[in-house]
Amino acid sequence: MDEPGRCGWATSAPEYIAYHDEEWGRPLRGDDALFERLCLEAFQSGLSWITILRKRPAFRAAFAGFAIDAVAAFTAEDEARLMADASIVRNRAKIAAAVSNARAAQRLPEGLSELLWSFAPAGDRPRPATLADVPATSPESGAMAKELKRRGFVFVGPTTAYALMQATGMVDDHVAGCFRARS
Repeated sequence: MDEPGRCGWATSAPEYIAYHDEEWGRPLRGDDALFERLCLEAFQSGLSWITILRKRPAFRAAFAGFAIDAVAAFTAEDEARLMADASIVRNRAKIAAAVSNARAAQRLPEGLSELLWSFAPAGDRPRPATLADVPATSPESGAMAKELKRRGFVFVGPTTAYALMQATGMVDDHVAGCFRARS
């Protein structure tokens, strides 16, 4: 049986195939679920996404399942523990950002999920024909990053915000010919 058509980035490793087919681009809601994705996108900055996918179970264990309230309660000792944990990406600024962002998320009266989804573009957009047609940012991701920073979040720029929007189904960037592309 032939393999289904997929986005070109999703074919080089089994982890990519599973992530593409089962998660990437599917609408995801929930404060803790979106907090996890926000953190992982920040940890990915400057690295390959496959590195983050392979370390995701360790990240989940190290960061209390990315429960916002649990991460917000992390202390300097927790940050030192994370810096010593070889199973995750050990970057002091990214670890501190995760803790700081959990505290910022706690202060959102509307919740993280509602805030992030408020930046999802309305209406249909043209389907990218190829990977070259997929943007790295959008006006909406720029606005999301600006608002997150205004609300005390760190280590989130327009590119990280756009990657989050793609991963969580706020935008559908599956290329034409991909079996996951929504009509």
